[in-house]
Amino acid sequence: MLIAIASGKGGTGKTTVAVNLACVLSSSSPLTLADCDVEEPNAHLFFPGSGVKEPVTLPVPVIDPGRCDYCGKCGLFCQYGALIVLKERVLQYPQLCHSCGGCRLVCPTHAISERPEQAGTIERYDPTPSLHLVTGRLAEGSIHTPTVIRAVRDAVDGAPLVLLDAPPGTACAAMETLEGCDFCLMVTEPTPFGLHDLRLICELARLFRIPAGVVINRCDDEDTAVEAFCREQDLPVLMRIPFDRTIALMQGSSRIISRDDPVWRDRFRRLGRDCLAMAGGR
Repeated sequence: MLIAIASGKGGTGKTTVAVNLACVLSSSSPLTLADCDVEEPNAHLFFPGSGVKEPVTLPVPVIDPGRCDYCGKCGLFCQYGALIVLKERVLQYPQLCHSCGGCRLVCPTHAISERPEQAGTIERYDPTPSLHLVTGRLAEGSIHTPTVIRAVRDAVDGAPLVLLDAPPGTACAAMETLEGCDFCLMVTEPTPFGLHDLRLICELARLFRIPAGVVINRCDDEDTAVEAFCREQDLPVLMRIPFDRTIALMQGSSRIISRDDPVWRDRFRRLGRDCLAMAGGR
């Protein structure tokens, strides 16, 4: 079962919800927490430790000038502009390459081979006997975020229960994370930006036909617009986290409130049960 914790914008407390859910749910059954926010992963900060790192690579074309006759077929095939064939030279732009392999297949002189280029890494370790953590990290300067997210998804394939800490927003990275999930828990905040981006992530979840619920973080007396939107869209508000200094201080020091506070432990346990029920699980 795959449960994504997502948000339309950064800074809503998505990782806060993900690590607290992971903490309480793993206390009763094995669970995998996968950090798919590969550009800025931070779930590992709440579970200190280190594990096995694996490179994430993708193939990029290498052109043999001794074989190339500059026919231009590879450049015509590439729809991303990663190859431009001139009279006696081929210009390559690796940052635009999508590693489809088409240029190699259409080359009539077999002048194109491929070499692996590192897009990032994934790291695996077990913070507790029943909690497995997989963290994806994009390589500096790389633009291949979806490639690293796919590697994280492959690493957790087959695990009985997986929480995916999704990247913020609704672009390709978020879509790569949400595809095939059984439930989407959307974390928002009672601000105009929070409401605007909640609308976007709600549309994305519906595009993928994923059942969804909402957590409103930093609740105050100004969250009536978010509540009204959830009622209009028939989105259940599964938890409200108050705008509280004590909670902020605990989270800021990488403490997990459901581990340290029995009241919040019960609240997150109820949230976990609701998510599993709406996802069709136990």
